[in-house]
Amino acid sequence: MSNKTNSSILLCEDDPNLGRLLSDYLQAKGFETTWAKDGVEGLKEFHRASFDFVILDVMMPRKDGFQVAEEIRRESRHLPILFLTARSTNEDTLEGFKVGADDYMTKPFSMEELLLRIQAIMRRSAALPEDDETVGEIPIGSFSFEYNTQMLRRNGEEQRLTTKENELLFLLSKHKNSLLERTFALKSIWGDPNYFNGRSMDVYIAKLRRHLKPDEGIQIINVHGKGFKMICPE
Repeated sequence: MSNKTNSSILLCEDDPNLGRLLSDYLQAKGFETTWAKDGVEGLKEFHRASFDFVILDVMMPRKDGFQVAEEIRRESRHLPILFLTARSTNEDTLEGFKVGADDYMTKPFSMEELLLRIQAIMRRSAALPEDDETVGEIPIGSFSFEYNTQMLRRNGEEQRLTTKENELLFLLSKHKNSLLERTFALKSIWGDPNYFNGRSMDVYIAKLRRHLKPDEGIQIINVHGKGFKMICPE
């Protein structure tokens, strides 16, 4: 997070009325807000200045919200991204999370709900390292896990992790042989412990199990109603 008194938000919204309304509201709530009218302008602003939070409309001219998020994620793993969409299809929502969204809001929505979502996502971001923070090599059984490079290594073989896999394995490693609460993990990585995000996390847990399968001493077990426990030799 930035050390500025006011957190800064990059708002990318092509609807002039909604864009102006959101920008004025966020400014009134103490956020330094930069409003971009399309995806290309949004990326220019992203490269021009430093932001603590990004709000992306999905359907924008020149570059849509998914394309903008993909480019942002190449440079920043943890900059919070919230998508705004006029559609509520599962396909859109899944695509948003695939490209690194922290949360999703369907239009119309209340300004108060938007503010609460922003505040919740920003609070949970402290659970994961900052983009410029160096994390040392983390041993996981016979594996070597490098968080900063998103790399899992064993016996000369390498597996590059997706951002969500990387973040989830980091939290599991920090709670090695103890309980990682499901709600804590969901809030830390997805921002909202809702049903859809929970299903998404279960998919990533299954992927991590496959990655770690070569070491029979490592298990990620479900603790019913509570969360997960990664059991491995110290």
